[in-house]
Amino acid sequence: MYIFRNALEALKDACFIWREEMRQVVKDEGVLIFFILVPLFYPLLYSWIYNNEVVREVPVVVVDDSHSSLSRTFIRQCDASPDVKILAYASDLDEAQSLLSRQVARGIYYLPSDFETHINRMEPATISVYCDMSLMLCYKAVYQTAQTVSMQMGSNITTRLGQHYTTREEEIASRPLAFEEVPIFNPTGGYGSFIIPAVLMLVIQQTLVLGIGLSAGTARERNRYRNLIPISRHYGGMFRIVGGKAMAYFMIYAVMTAYLIFIIPRLFGFTAIGNRSDLALFMLPYLLDCIFFGMVVSCLVRYRENVMLLMVFITIPLLFISGAISWPQSSISGIWQGISWLFPSTFGIRGYIRINEMGGTLANVLTEYYVLWAQALAYFILACLVYRYQIFLTRREARLRLNEMKKQ
Repeated sequence: MYIFRNALEALKDACFIWREEMRQVVKDEGVLIFFILVPLFYPLLYSWIYNNEVVREVPVVVVDDSHSSLSRTFIRQCDASPDVKILAYASDLDEAQSLLSRQVARGIYYLPSDFETHINRMEPATISVYCDMSLMLCYKAVYQTAQTVSMQMGSNITTRLGQHYTTREEEIASRPLAFEEVPIFNPTGGYGSFIIPAVLMLVIQQTLVLGIGLSAGTARERNRYRNLIPISRHYGGMFRIVGGKAMAYFMIYAVMTAYLIFIIPRLFGFTAIGNRSDLALFMLPYLLDCIFFGMVVSCLVRYRENVMLLMVFITIPLLFISGAISWPQSSISGIWQGISWLFPSTFGIRGYIRINEMGGTLANVLTEYYVLWAQALAYFILACLVYRYQIFLTRREARLRLNEMKKQ
């Protein structure tokens, strides 16, 4: 009976802390921005920017010193492709580089004067391609278009010189091994389907940490609990504080998470082939992990601005070291892999992409799933210890102030 009464009392205290935390969230405009507005509108803006998926009609300037029928054929076929648009003809490379440096064009096709001569002599001809590497998508469009057109022209020239008697022989000579390129997991080959899933998972973590840290910084600036009255009995236990706060954050972000992982990908037509129940089960430990991680980080925050400087600074590195985009996990050094394991987003991004993008099930991401539960438990224990230490400091300071007042 005593244990039941204590458990009931702890539950009441946790509910009281939950209610107070929800009230503070509603009152604090900064926390509301990170908890509500940023998760709602930032993914919309980001997805809308990359909704075209691929770049089209990349401007290219041509330097044609050959002035031959073959060079004109090459230029015409490049211009007919969906990825490249021949913007202008330059008299020499200096003029073309001037256009490239002013970003009027994103690439240069240079055809030397001996282009057709080499081909007529049955010798390899060279086409120089200069690309603006500041935008990888533009570089890809310019380079791959030139490569595809040159290979196709080479195949056609070889076929004509082969002296075949039938059309079937020409087809076999030009393409002896038929193949079909099928991009899996990202059928459009689009940048949005590639980057948005990782960004969505990172948004959940970063906005949670920013909101929790902002709330904690506000509390310290206002000295909410540091007064001459002893700390409220509702805040007497570390499990009650951590549990009550976590309930408030979980209720808010359960809705935000459902919006981010279920609605956003389908709203913009990104790849979303994962089972919803598997996604929901996977997001449960990830959300708890982010909450307790945010509570631990918030204990290091003394002023409101500190958490913003910290989390905004590490956002891009976290995206890169996740190992799911931009750079393969196997190529990341051991030190950086160890650092990445400290953050929930690393395993959250990997698991979410494998389920939602690749059509995997929860059984296919058990490693990430168990690691997220282990992280959530570890950060929960660490949050409890940190809050217990803060309760001790608060009570000690209150006693010291009372003793000073008694002496006066």
